[in-house]
Amino acid sequence: MASADQETNLRSLLALFYDDAPRRCGQFEPVAPDEMADPYGNLLCHHDHMTVTMEAYHDSLVDVQVIAEEGDDDQYWRKILLTRRSDDRPVLFGIVRIGLKHFAAAVQDEIRGREMPLGRILINHNVMRYVEPLETWKVTAGEDLANQLKIRVGETAYGRTAIIHCNEEPAIELMEVVYV
Repeated sequence: MASADQETNLRSLLALFYDDAPRRCGQFEPVAPDEMADPYGNLLCHHDHMTVTMEAYHDSLVDVQVIAEEGDDDQYWRKILLTRRSDDRPVLFGIVRIGLKHFAAAVQDEIRGREMPLGRILINHNVMRYVEPLETWKVTAGEDLANQLKIRVGETAYGRTAIIHCNEEPAIELMEVVYV
């Protein structure tokens, strides 16, 4: 069962783009990793970047598509898809909020450049990072999530919320949903 803090984290991230109707994204229920259908537990329950995890699972590099973005000098948030380079199929939907003060100007520029997945940017710049999973979720796809992942409304996908600590500071909050 998700704690109040974990529910707050999820609601806070969804509110960045779905403040009028979070169910347009989907209905999120906490789920234990061992209750997830295969292979979702392995795809979500780890301390690695999803960029690397999805590339390994799909045996294909992934590209980022920024669907929407907002921010200021201190924070930047975006709604994204990771797609397989091999066939452009969406493999991950995410919302991420980034504390820009934690990163050098070159890293900030690449993040805002929208050309490369966040995980790849952090790896390429050797940013010390640790991914702290917070909660895993069973997600019943709403209209927007279904549209983004090219699935039917009401289909089940799975996701996680996590914090990425960079240089020992909580720098990035994220919600990621995968469908295979």
